[in-house]
Amino acid sequence: MFGRLTPPDLNVLVLRDTDLAARGIRQALAEATPGERPGLERAAALVEQAAAASDAELRARWVHERLAAAGHEGPVDSVHAIKALRGTTPGLSLRQAVRLTKDAAAHRP
Repeated sequence: MFGRLTPPDLNVLVLRDTDLAARGIRQALAEATPGERPGLERAAALVEQAAAASDAELRARWVHERLAAAGHEGPVDSVHAIKALRGTTPGLSLRQAVRLTKDAAAHRP
């Protein structure tokens, strides 16, 4: 028998650019006029909120977005959802799609 005996693990990389956004907002806040400050303070709070999201929450959001783009409206961890997710993401294995949809079902947006 050739090939792997066990399927590969899920390899999903979560990218975060919130530190760059936060740095830019802090710089703008330091140079802001009194009229600009409330909007920049609100933006800073939103960036902090986004940075606090866990990797699992970000993956779940990504799955929900992919399924919505595919027009899927049923349960996130259904067979139809898995098929829809794999249809929107070429190269995504069945095992990876199952794991992502189960995780997404546990983290409702």
